Amino acid sequence: MTPPQAPRRHGDGVVVGCRRDDGRWLLIRRSATVPAPLRVCFPGGWVDGGESQEAAVIREMREELGAEVVPLRCVWCHRFRERQLTLWGWLARLCSPHLRPNPQEVHEVLWLTGDEIRRHPDVLPHTDAFLAALERALAAGA
Repeated sequence: MTPPQAPRRHGDGVVVGCRRDDGRWLLIRRSATVPAPLRVCFPGGWVDGGESQEAAVIREMREELGAEVVPLRCVWCHRFRERQLTLWGWLARLCSPHLRPNPQEVHEVLWLTGDEIRRHPDVLPHTDAFLAALERALAAGA
């Protein structure tokens, strides 16, 4: 999936899928002070005005988890009907051996299998669709 070119709308966001060699995906439990408090999701956030999606992926992972990543490919897109938001899902390679979660944004770091993500009672809506896109991209050799 090819992301649109700039300029970006303020209502664009990114979510980031990073998988360990053991097949587990990096998810977070959001802090109690952010929207959708204590829900489980892939890390991500807003695309700032004039910022590319790739830059937003890198910045958000630094801000939320103190992590360095390399964005590999945009694999998913979801346009919310109920609000002005388009969410772009990126597959990325995690380069940081240790994570430093920002407690203002992240309550807990989770490493979950695909099945654990699909069954988790606190996971945000549409997480399963992004996960399926990540799995398809990996199966295709991304």
